[in-house]
Amino acid sequence: MPTSPRRTSGPVERVSLGQAETALVDQYTGLVRLAYLILPVTLSRHRRVLVAHALVQRALPGLWRCSGRDTTARVPAQRGGGGASGSGWLLLRVLRAALAYERRPRGWPKRLPPPRALRVMLPAVWGLRLFPLAGGVDEVTLGQACGQARPAARAAFVLRRLDGLTDPRIEELLTAAGAEQPQEAVRASHRLEAVAGKAGQALLRSREFDACTVQTRPTDLLRRRRRVRLVWIAVGLIVLSATVLTGLEAKGGRSAPSTGPATTRAGDLVRAPAQEWSDTARVDFTAWPARGARTTDRELLNRALSAWASPPRGVRVTSAPATSTGPPGRAPRLLYAGDVDGRAVVLLHDGERVVHYGEPLSGDRGAPRSVHFARADNAGVTTAAALALRRDDGRIRYLTAPWIARTQTRDLLRPDAPNRPLKVSPDGLTAPVRGPVAGGSCDTWPVLWLRSSSRIVEKHAFLVSDLGDLLPVHLTYTPLPGSGAPARQPREVISPRALRGWARTACRLPELGTGARSVNVWDFAEQNLPESAGRAVWSCARATTWRGPGRVLLQLTAPATGDGGATRVVARARSTAACGRFGQHVVASTTWRADSGRRYVLAAGSREVTGIDASGDVSASGSGRTFAEPAPRGARVQVRARLSGGGTLAPVGAGPGAAR
Repeated sequence: MPTSPRRTSGPVERVSLGQAETALVDQYTGLVRLAYLILPVTLSRHRRVLVAHALVQRALPGLWRCSGRDTTARVPAQRGGGGASGSGWLLLRVLRAALAYERRPRGWPKRLPPPRALRVMLPAVWGLRLFPLAGGVDEVTLGQACGQARPAARAAFVLRRLDGLTDPRIEELLTAAGAEQPQEAVRASHRLEAVAGKAGQALLRSREFDACTVQTRPTDLLRRRRRVRLVWIAVGLIVLSATVLTGLEAKGGRSAPSTGPATTRAGDLVRAPAQEWSDTARVDFTAWPARGARTTDRELLNRALSAWASPPRGVRVTSAPATSTGPPGRAPRLLYAGDVDGRAVVLLHDGERVVHYGEPLSGDRGAPRSVHFARADNAGVTTAAALALRRDDGRIRYLTAPWIARTQTRDLLRPDAPNRPLKVSPDGLTAPVRGPVAGGSCDTWPVLWLRSSSRIVEKHAFLVSDLGDLLPVHLTYTPLPGSGAPARQPREVISPRALRGWARTACRLPELGTGARSVNVWDFAEQNLPESAGRAVWSCARATTWRGPGRVLLQLTAPATGDGGATRVVARARSTAACGRFGQHVVASTTWRADSGRRYVLAAGSREVTGIDASGDVSASGSGRTFAEPAPRGARVQVRARLSGGGTLAPVGAGPGAAR
């Protein structure tokens, strides 16, 4: 059990029930927003809305609790030192309830909801689903960052941005609310500040996080009708059973317990309506309808579910990195069931993973039954746009999302070549596409060019590439600073500049490994080479994995002179934040040989770099974002960059050209 929070210093605020009610009505929207942002992101948005309203409404004490701990609390003074009487008291009550919502006492069964979740009485909403209005890209980015932070850190972020509290007062308030490690939570909230930037307050007040301004959609009407019928059938069976038991007892007899037929597991599968994707704010795998010619084949679906829950001998089980292979915790969603190139294929989704089941058709002696697991949590319009349904002889058949209106292919190594049409069936199944690494050589790199439908807000074209996983990776590009793009803002790979940048990097994609959800190429610097040898481009290719950590390759692309030209890797790193949202400063170095035979140490940094210092066999300093100094053969040189905000920055890692 968590220890009792220590009492905090400060004035004691005593409020009456009437004052508390007045303060609650006045501050209702802000308190609901605070509770909504603190509550666990594992809850559905509909339930988070209802629980947030319930916690705020239950912050008002009952008639028998109008004194003592519930009406006397030591809380930090409100912004400006004033505020309505009772507002600080209510803030503490809501904060304490939201932080404790998912807290489990020691020994509490994991399969049961937390005690707080069992006690909270939700507002009654029948036949409707509620969720806040969709925000823009900045709101989605902030929401994803908040989802990775602790509830106490999210609370500290909101209290600082919207309530104007200082860090010491936030720590005091978190301690009074029973939060664990309040100081660490305050430090973590500053990392959310870095994501939100100067527009943090406006983002938090946006409709994306406003649980009082919501959209409504009906629940699954057909399922609701089936449930009503099942309820009436159950009531009838209970009445009948009670009647039979009463009659047997009256005759002095005993009734043996009876068991009915087991529920068909295929009947528990969730199936989204065909057009749900066009009328929802959550465009991901949960909006995929069930497609394929065998979606009603209960025997096939039951075999797939059995192989998932308890794979029998002879079933080959594989998984993407950091992906659980355990049985589903709830009824999964059916995405596809059909015959594809000599195999029966079933695709299932449980909210966290996509599961691919395959078996040979009757009489076929091909590959044995197989189950493959891939992570798909927090997928979106681009990362849930396609699945690799079938691989055969170096070719891939994809199943595209229902919101994909147009599908083509292109060769990533030929940026000037046009897109090529690709045939797609009415179910979204593509014709076979050659895999990028077929044959082991890198003379071509086919990718999918997809355009989303105009019926969703995020209408745009984008590229995805196969890296051997069930989910292809989303490719993006960040241009050089000063090229017209906002700072560190990835773009889709559709412009000539972006396509040329990816043509230099495509063959390096296998080095980034599997388990990636997206890969971004960032051209972070451009440098004039010594001896008028032309201009070189420094870039960083970052693969962001589904579990979070990234892998990076830093590259230098020089003209076809001197050291042979083309693109070479100068540094590698795994499990790093470099070149991502939380690692926006980077510096890299290598040695380079000119046509004259002279060797140089080259270095370059991102836009916040103001100078570069070299030590070792070459000792020199330079101002600006690039550095070039003569170096002896085999020189060992270490560089550090000076940043505009103070401090220094070391290179991401030593590459193959660092000590030649």
